[in-house]
Amino acid sequence: MQRRNIITLILTALFAVQPAQGPGTVAFPPDSTSETGAYFTGVYPDLFASLLGKDKSEISGRIDATFHQLFFGDDNKERLYYPVDSDMAYILDVANKDVRSEGMSYGMMIAVQMDQKDVFDRLWKWAKTHMQFAEGPHKGYFGWHCRADGTLLDSTAASDGEEWFVMSLFFASGRWGDGEGIFDYRSEARNILHTMLHKESEPGHEIVTNMFNRQHKLVAFVPEAQANHFTDPSYQLPHFYELWARWVDEDNHFWCDAAWASRRLLKKAAHPVTGLSPDYSNFDGVPISPWPGGHDDFRFDAWRVGMNVAIDWVWFKKDPWEVTQSNRLLNFFHSQGTDTYGNQYTLDGKKLGEDHSAGLVAMNAVAALASTNENRKEFVEDFWNTPIPSGFYRYYDGMLYMLAMLQVSGNFRIHDPTAGPAPACPQ
Repeated sequence: MQRRNIITLILTALFAVQPAQGPGTVAFPPDSTSETGAYFTGVYPDLFASLLGKDKSEISGRIDATFHQLFFGDDNKERLYYPVDSDMAYILDVANKDVRSEGMSYGMMIAVQMDQKDVFDRLWKWAKTHMQFAEGPHKGYFGWHCRADGTLLDSTAASDGEEWFVMSLFFASGRWGDGEGIFDYRSEARNILHTMLHKESEPGHEIVTNMFNRQHKLVAFVPEAQANHFTDPSYQLPHFYELWARWVDEDNHFWCDAAWASRRLLKKAAHPVTGLSPDYSNFDGVPISPWPGGHDDFRFDAWRVGMNVAIDWVWFKKDPWEVTQSNRLLNFFHSQGTDTYGNQYTLDGKKLGEDHSAGLVAMNAVAALASTNENRKEFVEDFWNTPIPSGFYRYYDGMLYMLAMLQVSGNFRIHDPTAGPAPACPQ
């Protein structure tokens, strides 16, 4: 499975794509007063226990086994985590023979959720050393992929990498406290956020742009002038922005508005019947078409949309549409056969790929967290019965599988570096 083409080649095709004309600044709903989400209650549902009747020891054993295999298993067919030197490590995309900001940030998030500080610090030091620019127009951003020896392959940043870096660093601060230098996690998170939103204020940076479009309040596909006018729905992380609105010392109202803008985009991008979203869309949610490689369809990036919708609901429960959407999405895949559906579709439901991929199985199990369907149990059971990914294509499937193990079991948690729950957008 080839997840996505090299971003450099994608950018070349973008000169033929015209930016969508947006409606201008829009009003978003005021901050909800609901305090029923896990951010306020500390209650994270465990579907393995509640739907499948698994006991605590069996669930924790499965999580530990998954982590051990993907991080410390056989070098050639199981592990993705490779220590180097005495204090660094990287996550390898085995099939593409590169290290991606996506995988590094996922690895850090998994490490903090698993309370593996040494793993976290090794990954973070490798990313800081080899991926983050210390000078030049990209200063503060991370190149989206490198060779395993640290050689940079592309200076372009992929926005999802920065988003997950920031969130994992904040959680590290909340779980372990802050150290010195690059291990002052909270300061590092704030510095990256500042760059993401203020790059265009730096003189002479007309080509490298903000990572978030200030007019639409949405994350861009990449922060480059020729490709910052559209987005990837799977990059929409409203539950992250809700926390940033509470935890940063600048731009708090922007992040609050970004959370609602993100939910609005997810709603517009999802097909009204199937619930499927495209890999890439304009800021109004309309798929970008025609697109090289079919990214106007539901393909590998779009698998993650169901996860993002469900975790936003679990953490904050601000938009009941997320329940409707999760029900709609699972009903579509149920109609395709819960244990046989394909891994790629047109938005209206025509199958484009036959593989029943472990990564998508994992993401649909996460969608069950926000679903009220009776059939949600079947998706959780299908995930439980799916072997831990191994072999040549284990990178993307494996990262999503591990994230889902934590999420479906109620172990994907907010680690607050502040005094505790607070209203978003403080006056």
